Amino acid sequence: MSDQIQFIVEKLNQEPFRKNYNLITFDSLESMQLLQLLNDVLGEIDPKHAVDIREELPEQTAKRMLSLLGILKYKPPGSISDLSAFRQGLVTGSKPVIHPVLHWLLQRTNDLKKRAYLARFLVKLEVPAEFLQDDTVADINKQYEELMEAFKNLHKECEQLKTSGLSTAEIRRDISAMEEEKDQLIKRVERLKKRVETVQNHQRMLEIARQLRLEKEREESLAQQKQEQKNQLFHAEQRLQRAQLQLKEMHHAVVDSKPESLMKKLEEEINFNSYLVNEKLPRELESKKNSAYFLQKVVAEPAMSQSDLNVLEIKINEVNAQINQLIEKKMMKYEPIDSKFSMYRQQASIISRKKEAKAEELQAAKEEMSSTERQMLQKTSQAQELEGSEVLKGDEFKQYVNKLRSKNTFYKKKRLEIAEITAEYGILQRTEELLKQRHEAIQQQLQAIEDKKGISGYSYTQEELERVSAVKSEMDEMKGRTLDNMSEMVKKLNTMVAEKKASLAPVIKELRQLRQKCQELTQECDEKKIQYDSCAAGLESNRSTLEQEVKGLLEECVQEESNYHYINCMKRNLEIQLQRAKEEMKAYVSPDPQERRKAIREQYTRMILEQENLGKKLREKQKVVRESHGPNMKQIKMWQDFEQLMECKRECFLKQQNQTAIGQVIQEGGKDRLVL
Repeated sequence: MSDQIQFIVEKLNQEPFRKNYNLITFDSLESMQLLQLLNDVLGEIDPKHAVDIREELPEQTAKRMLSLLGILKYKPPGSISDLSAFRQGLVTGSKPVIHPVLHWLLQRTNDLKKRAYLARFLVKLEVPAEFLQDDTVADINKQYEELMEAFKNLHKECEQLKTSGLSTAEIRRDISAMEEEKDQLIKRVERLKKRVETVQNHQRMLEIARQLRLEKEREESLAQQKQEQKNQLFHAEQRLQRAQLQLKEMHHAVVDSKPESLMKKLEEEINFNSYLVNEKLPRELESKKNSAYFLQKVVAEPAMSQSDLNVLEIKINEVNAQINQLIEKKMMKYEPIDSKFSMYRQQASIISRKKEAKAEELQAAKEEMSSTERQMLQKTSQAQELEGSEVLKGDEFKQYVNKLRSKNTFYKKKRLEIAEITAEYGILQRTEELLKQRHEAIQQQLQAIEDKKGISGYSYTQEELERVSAVKSEMDEMKGRTLDNMSEMVKKLNTMVAEKKASLAPVIKELRQLRQKCQELTQECDEKKIQYDSCAAGLESNRSTLEQEVKGLLEECVQEESNYHYINCMKRNLEIQLQRAKEEMKAYVSPDPQERRKAIREQYTRMILEQENLGKKLREKQKVVRESHGPNMKQIKMWQDFEQLMECKRECFLKQQNQTAIGQVIQEGGKDRLVL
């Protein structure tokens, strides 16, 4: 406690207070002086509190100080009863209450100045809900909140600039350097102007240079616009590809499915979307609103220290422990009817959780499918940019693979046939060579015989005639075969066309009926959808109006209930006060002195007399102390002088003893010499 008072005295003797206190004068301060000193410290933290407490009522002073201490997050030690004692001590100026407050305030004056400054702008005014129903009040409240958020952002930027390390000296140096560069540039421009003035037609050249600069800037802007238009064209092409892909998928879905499956699919989508809109999204929105409300509440509060956080953690742990105790008590009671309800509740909660999990999985799958489709469109566009063919997918890819397999088998068969033909061709080529050799030998023999008989060239002429006749016969035969093949082909084509027409006639007829039916169903679906949308909109508007009415009635009910409880409490308080007043009056009027002593008025009168007597005694004691202070100080000074005098005598006596001892030693040494 003495260290605490010493710290307070030291801080009060420094700037900006300059009180010139010591421990005795500070301890002798009266309650009003202590309260004024506390008010001066609070006025240094917040200038609005720099007032004279003698000019206002004690209740106003206590209320003002308590409000500021609450804003500054001062927490008096002790429980709730100690808090009431703290308020009473603050009103009366009690030293055990004022000294810890002064110590706490003087320890962290700079931080508290900042907190008090921020509290003027960040302590939110709570406007009742019934006043917010007015549009003007709601708009003003909204503007007030927006201004508060703007102030927060500006204050953060200011703090960042303060802590960023940029000093005014550096900024001034930068400004001076920039001004020097500006002067140098102005001088260079003037020199260039002087040099240009000597050139002929310099005005025209300057105008041309200006036009060139403008054209370059225009060229840059046009290039930028061209790039933007290219990007827009690329995005438009991507959107077109996505739309074409969706159209193709819808065509496939329509071809492969029936109206019943389409209606079932639409019903599933409607159920899923209605679940999202009516159950999942409102819960998420409500949770987000609650979290945003709590975050705004946390942001609006002043900054908290580590000790505040520790206190909050302790409170949270205590509340959790109480919740666990209540749950254990509830489980110990355990009634069978409640157990059935709890079983049904558990089943319902499990089903709702499963439903939410499946909805989230479906939402994630849809998002993944959309992202995959976007990637596929990007890859398709990249492939088309590289002048590649369209990427196959699904059934088309399967058909392409089957086609490749059939072609592969056909290729292998043809390859085997080619190998067999190649082997046979080698054999035939060898046979041809042998036959040519034999033919040449026979020709030589025949020519020799013709030369002997005198008919050379006969065999060659005969061969040519036979060859020409064979070629002619082959050509005639080929012409006949070609005509026969053409006539047969025409007949076959005619028969095939007739067969195809006959086979396709019922299919075309059925297709026409199906197309007409599809158009009717599509029209009916559109009409039903329009009816559904109008009905849903009407129900939604009715639901919103009913919700607003219910909300207003609930708020009115809550308000009326709170008013009822408030009036009941006030009534009870007034009854208690009336009862106490009756008892007090009865005791005060009673002729019995014992009963009269029990009256509060008598008790307070006795206490006032005791306190006045105590004050008189203390003032007399103070007067005695003040009167005897000067003589006592003189007596202390005389005792100190007497102590110094006695100390000086003691030192002289010690010196004299030392000198006598040294003289005796010298005399004994002289006697010894005489003896020798």
